[in-house]
Amino acid sequence: MKMKHIIPVVLFAAAPMVAGAQAQLKSGIDLTNLDNSVRPADDFFQYACGGWMKKNPLPAAYSRYGSFDKLAKDNNERINSILTDLLKNTYPQGSTEQKLSDFYKLAMDSVRRNQDGVKPVMPLINELEGAKTVDALHALQLKYAAFGYGVPMGIGFGADEKNAKMNILNIYQGGLVLGQKEYYLDTDSATTAIRDAYKKHVVRMFQLFGFTEADAQKKMENILKVETALAKVSKSRTELRDVEANYNKMTLEEFEKSYPHVNLTKMLNAEGVKTEYFKEMVVGQPSFVKGADDVLAKMTADELRAYMEWDVILSAASYLSDDVQAANFDFFGRTMSGRKEDHPRWKRATSQVEGQMGEALGKMYVERYFPASSKERMEKLVKNLQVSLAERIKAQDWMSDATKQAALDKLNAFYVKIGYPNQWKDMSGLVIDPKLSYYENVQKCREFWNKWDIDYRAGKPVDKEEWFMTPQTVNAYYNPTTNEICFPAGILQVPFFDPTADDAFNYGAIGVVIGHEMTHGFDDQGRHYDKNGNMTDWWTASDAENFNARAEKYADFFSAIKVLPDLNANGKLTLGENLADHGGLEVAFNAYKNATKDAPLKTIDGLTPDQRFFLAYAGVWAANITEEEIRQLTKMDPHSLGEWRVNGALPHINAWYEAFNVKSGDKMYLPENERLKLW
Repeated sequence: MKMKHIIPVVLFAAAPMVAGAQAQLKSGIDLTNLDNSVRPADDFFQYACGGWMKKNPLPAAYSRYGSFDKLAKDNNERINSILTDLLKNTYPQGSTEQKLSDFYKLAMDSVRRNQDGVKPVMPLINELEGAKTVDALHALQLKYAAFGYGVPMGIGFGADEKNAKMNILNIYQGGLVLGQKEYYLDTDSATTAIRDAYKKHVVRMFQLFGFTEADAQKKMENILKVETALAKVSKSRTELRDVEANYNKMTLEEFEKSYPHVNLTKMLNAEGVKTEYFKEMVVGQPSFVKGADDVLAKMTADELRAYMEWDVILSAASYLSDDVQAANFDFFGRTMSGRKEDHPRWKRATSQVEGQMGEALGKMYVERYFPASSKERMEKLVKNLQVSLAERIKAQDWMSDATKQAALDKLNAFYVKIGYPNQWKDMSGLVIDPKLSYYENVQKCREFWNKWDIDYRAGKPVDKEEWFMTPQTVNAYYNPTTNEICFPAGILQVPFFDPTADDAFNYGAIGVVIGHEMTHGFDDQGRHYDKNGNMTDWWTASDAENFNARAEKYADFFSAIKVLPDLNANGKLTLGENLADHGGLEVAFNAYKNATKDAPLKTIDGLTPDQRFFLAYAGVWAANITEEEIRQLTKMDPHSLGEWRVNGALPHINAWYEAFNVKSGDKMYLPENERLKLW
């Protein structure tokens, strides 16, 4: 069974300078990134980012390429340099350096992988083919329980959202390769085309593993039957945002009585989880688990076998020969995302090593690339943003004093993580054996992390020191159950943070990121958790009603946006991120004004400090993107597309109107009574 830690984090997607130093700093804005042929009041995204997008056309290996992605690409090259340097020496068996270098060598050895073809996976495929009954297949599920083959739901230990200091078993919907139910059920032409391509992909992949076309066709039909049945009982991504509705605690006895065909106790025991550790559990979507239980009850041996084999094939495809990798890319990369070619081998290999030993690489990364001065500046900036958000909370006329005080208590209790963990994960038990195939080593890694997850969480209190991102990650997050905000070293670089730029730039870029993550603590999901991370209602009834009324307007505003001629944005799915963008902008601008009130910044390159603040924010979202990726992200991503994180967010910020003299009649102008307000 796939033991997956439940991480309820919300992702994003710098420095207050000391007095007297401002005169030495630059604006941070690259004027060649602008498109001066467009008026900022008509299309601010194009004005702020058009030059960058012209200079950086979409590379063939990308479905979206923006300033955010460019930083991730540059960071990937840094990480790869660590790995290539490791290849220059030999290391003691069992050392971190040995594991990283040998694993990377295996990932890069195309000759060996192409000679092996699908051979490393065939013993498992043959075992499944030899299991002729449902009972025999269930026995193999128990034998390989750590991998969760054919288990149509996620099962793992994570914080109990109503007792956040302790971990508990969580069970949640899953089982859909295409990710969400709409791909299986919607009948519009674009979705139907993807579904048809998926069917052909399944057939093609089974043929690569030695099956005849006729047998592969039967496998595909069985798989689609199972996945479509699961899609019909799945909640939508929007429905999954309701944190209260997706928390349903029950006992093991209640679970097994309601869902007897999941075989939960046998599966967990087979992994080494003691029954005492899951006497109680949280079921995210009982209606889904009921539907999945019905599917499991009716599943024939042929259907279960095909469904399990498809799990095996998909989990192996990236670690086998070039023909298998290319076929998998053809569907998931080209059809689903619109990419023209795959990333080079070194880049795929680097990402795969990160996937198994990312924190070990992160330790080396921060030693080489992350200066202590950046961490110190971020700590000061976070404190300034906390002060600013407190001011914004106190200023709201729609909140009662009681709710304001609870919100301030939560804000003051934020646990702030910057750069890298205080303690690193122990990987001494992980073995990388170069005598084994690359795929076999990946399987050993998966087994190690599955056991680590059980040992670390099952029956244990939550460890607030754990990080849910590696230090080199270009992103940030807020986690409600630990009430923490985290900013890895990877994001503390241009275009988010520039130590040579003044406060206008850094507050507009990384300052908004910080404000964004803080605001997640008070968005449509985060507001359900108190200062201790427990899901509890700390709002008065009238304040909750006021919040929901305001939030609903944001959902309606963004749902009216046309992202393509035949496709609207999903304002309900993206509500939390849109609220966090709005809050981040308001809080960061207020903090920037506080930081510079005694030493106002000067106009540089014809741009006022306020203009540079908003240009820095917009510059983060510069990007070129394929139509396929627009469709895919609109269906599944809780973040608005980059264009609309600019053109959808800024018309509701009064300071932006003043900075760029936006007037009635301009294309982006909204009358003040139509501008949405929350923080």
